[in-house]
Amino acid sequence: MNKRIISRNMTHADDKERMLAETLFSTANGYLGVRGCNEEGLPDGKNTCRGMYLNGVYEIIPMKQAESLFGLIEEKQTMINSGDLQTVYISIDGERMEYGKGTVLSEIRSLDMDKGISIREVRWRSESGKEIELRVKRMTSFVLKNLFILDMEVRSLNFEGDIAFEALHIAKANNYANPDDPRMAAEGNCYLEPQRIEALKDRSLSLTKTRVSGITVAIASAHECTAAGKKIDCVYNKEGEKVIYRAGCRLKENDTAVLTGYVVFADSLREEDPGASVMTMLDSAISNKSAYYYDAQEQYMAAFWDNADMEILGDEDSSLSACFNIYQLLQSAGTMKRSSIAAKGLSGEGYEGHYFWDTEMFLMPFFNLTDREVARSLISYRYDTLKEARENARLLGHKKGALYPWRTINGTECSGYYVSGTAAYHINGAIAYAICSYYDISGDIDFMMDKGEEILLETARLWRCAGSYYKDRFMLFDVTGPDEYTCMVNNNYYTNLCAAYNMERAAQIMEEITVIDGGRLMDKLSSSREELESLKEAAKKIYLPYDEELGINPQDDSFLQKPVWDIEATPKEEFPLLMHHHPLELYRYQVCKQADTVLAHFLFEDRVDAETRKKSFEYYEKITTHDSSLSRCVFAIAAARLGEKKKALSYFGDSVKMDLMNLQGNTGDGIHTANMGGSYMAIVYGFAGLTIRRDELSLDPFVPDSWKGYRFRFKKGDSRIEVCVLTDEVTVTLLDGPELSIKVWGEDHLLKADSPLKLHQKK
Repeated sequence: MNKRIISRNMTHADDKERMLAETLFSTANGYLGVRGCNEEGLPDGKNTCRGMYLNGVYEIIPMKQAESLFGLIEEKQTMINSGDLQTVYISIDGERMEYGKGTVLSEIRSLDMDKGISIREVRWRSESGKEIELRVKRMTSFVLKNLFILDMEVRSLNFEGDIAFEALHIAKANNYANPDDPRMAAEGNCYLEPQRIEALKDRSLSLTKTRVSGITVAIASAHECTAAGKKIDCVYNKEGEKVIYRAGCRLKENDTAVLTGYVVFADSLREEDPGASVMTMLDSAISNKSAYYYDAQEQYMAAFWDNADMEILGDEDSSLSACFNIYQLLQSAGTMKRSSIAAKGLSGEGYEGHYFWDTEMFLMPFFNLTDREVARSLISYRYDTLKEARENARLLGHKKGALYPWRTINGTECSGYYVSGTAAYHINGAIAYAICSYYDISGDIDFMMDKGEEILLETARLWRCAGSYYKDRFMLFDVTGPDEYTCMVNNNYYTNLCAAYNMERAAQIMEEITVIDGGRLMDKLSSSREELESLKEAAKKIYLPYDEELGINPQDDSFLQKPVWDIEATPKEEFPLLMHHHPLELYRYQVCKQADTVLAHFLFEDRVDAETRKKSFEYYEKITTHDSSLSRCVFAIAAARLGEKKKALSYFGDSVKMDLMNLQGNTGDGIHTANMGGSYMAIVYGFAGLTIRRDELSLDPFVPDSWKGYRFRFKKGDSRIEVCVLTDEVTVTLLDGPELSIKVWGEDHLLKADSPLKLHQKK
């Protein structure tokens, strides 16, 4: 495998490219995220999102409805910008290095995914002709997740003179806003009130608190400065609501000055005394030194890639893009208390840091296959917010069960437009599907007894309560499926199929657990055999729309009755349609924002025949705009599993490079985490044809024509497996763990240790 490094030449970058770079070169560890901004900042009027974020830390802000009808959401949570401690000014004999002043001779930005760091290298000439070479290294630690390290190395190239550093500790930072984009917050406020800001002898400290949610954020920083290898004295001064660290030295030509900054964050959601915690952790960070954390980070990444390694042979760009996407999933995954994965990870403020169905449907498949601990943590977040999900169900008139909010941070609904938000009940199906997949892959019955089955049962109860029988068919009315261009419909095919699966598996797994515990969990959850039979009956009699004439599954009861939107005649500048057409106009046409029925056919392939899947794919392909970043990856998987190899590769190419190529045009607001997970799934579940059910592990792989092959690793139970698919041969290797049965192209094999399975590729 080549080194996993992406680089960009930023020497002549425009404002849009710099905003994009802030996202691509962000550093995060699932708890703390830092945008990859220029340390020296940008002038006023330049578009920049100077953010440092803590996963799950939020403020509650008003979201006034035009008409305050019962139950409509009138406040929401938003992820806050927790501070600015990435601003460092450098001066050369009094001339400050600033954007637009002097000359940038070269600037390269890199993300080293083997070392878990980002690097910025700049050669700059001042207006008086003095040149420096600047190298900045950044890291959010996976070993101490509260820690951010920033290293700056300055070399004088053609002069002897004075170098001065000013590192800022800004406790009050504004959130980013774009009132013209509904995916962004319209407000650019600072949501933190200072409680304590201090310049101490050898460090700075701030405690701030959100006004409404009452969450305290503590930040402590300390710096070390050396010049030509000698330690330089420094001073911390409080100036207004900022603390400024200052250090200066004199350099001879080709001498180097190094500034290392240690920044530690803590919050009151996880710490009883965040202020004391950051001081203790800062002491530890300083005593260990940055080299210790860089070495530990590299070891952590080596272990991560050992489990999650993926490579595309014969297409280096796609291979590097796939690794970038996987790395971003790692950076985004919350594993600390009451946190999950936001739609933009911790790389930006798009969708305000909210958690959607993206986590369970598009991101957990990766962690289910590679990191059981993270997968359990993501399920645990839903368990910890089960109380709020039950309350949400009652608010919507359901006497039993739990309905998870469409978008949230603390477990309560944040979607003001309920038509394409709260009505998307299929989020329950995504959560149930992810939990069942975790169980099928891991076999972790203890976790199911502890947390998983309770979620399954409560979400299943919601379907049973929300649905009703008509002519002996179980139906669901007024719901919104994945396609947000078709809202509030009866019997959305995808939703109904998810509901059936949820009810069936909740009953099945409870029966398995009852054999083990003698019915203790059933009693604890106030369930009964009669309830389980009721769930199984509803699942069996679920109504699934089917059109005999077309041989497809209609998206819902009324979908085929609508006129078809003329996508080809629609000007390119009108996409995405949601930005240029009223929702009601879109709802009255056959036009899909994203995969809906096509997604259902992938997830529940064993419940629909191949001919129906093929005809449905061809039908929906013509009327889908892919305005959602979640769409192309699903079409890639579906096309691959249908044998449409060229189409699969085309959809995959758009998906895997979406953020690196900024194909959606808004990566500057943050990465598209769901698409990143989907592009991983396109290789594993699409091209490799991986299928994992309780008692089945199978592969049906092929190699796209322009590739030489691909390889990846995954876990099933306690076994770790590597799959290498070449144009003429497939090798499946049991890396460690017990032997297990596997099907390849429909034929049964036993996978044993020290005995790789080698098979000739199908022609």
